[in-house]
Amino acid sequence: MHTCNVPRLDARLTAAFDFVRPGHTAADIGCDHGKLSAALAGSGRCPLVLACDLRPGPLEKARVTCAPYGDKVQLRLGSGLSVLAPGEAEDIIIAGMGAETIIEILEAAPWVFDARYNLILVPATKHSILRRWLARRGFALRAETLCQAAGRWYAVMNARYTGEACEPDGLYCLTGLTAGQPGCAEYYASQNAKLKKYQLGLPDGAEKDAVGKLIAELEKR
Repeated sequence: MHTCNVPRLDARLTAAFDFVRPGHTAADIGCDHGKLSAALAGSGRCPLVLACDLRPGPLEKARVTCAPYGDKVQLRLGSGLSVLAPGEAEDIIIAGMGAETIIEILEAAPWVFDARYNLILVPATKHSILRRWLARRGFALRAETLCQAAGRWYAVMNARYTGEACEPDGLYCLTGLTAGQPGCAEYYASQNAKLKKYQLGLPDGAEKDAVGKLIAELEKR
């Protein structure tokens, strides 16, 4: 990321920044403090950024952060993608929320099921659930960046709609496209710890056995 006098981004937001296509209008959904929106506008990567948040407090912080970039950043208050008209922004970042909330946002905007949109998704929790949903709904993962921020592992996902739905296997849901990336062993260990905890709550039977096999597979990665 090449910037001048723009906010410093953590590893998670830097990875999101890198997936935004230069020259495209971007929508930063759940912009919070507005640092990513400011970096995209201030660096010249995007001619226009729509900084959006559900809550007035964070949006006011974003207003202050993005003030130096004038009309290159527009602020919008509202829920998910309801603040956008279809086609208004073709690069869409959704960060700072769990996988289930990201899924709800995308499901509520049928127009985003279109190959023109470049999605940058940063789930704070339940990465495997988002990967499975994307595959089932016809979105292809183009790339992922594994990183740590504030002591937590993030998989920053870049997805595009293809219409080719498929049923992913359990290992793909857990690891995605992160194989070979720095820190992947630690990431897999954290994913496996969650899987083992889930297994403890299962009654004896086929599902528990299947989860056990998945745990063994992940330990070999």
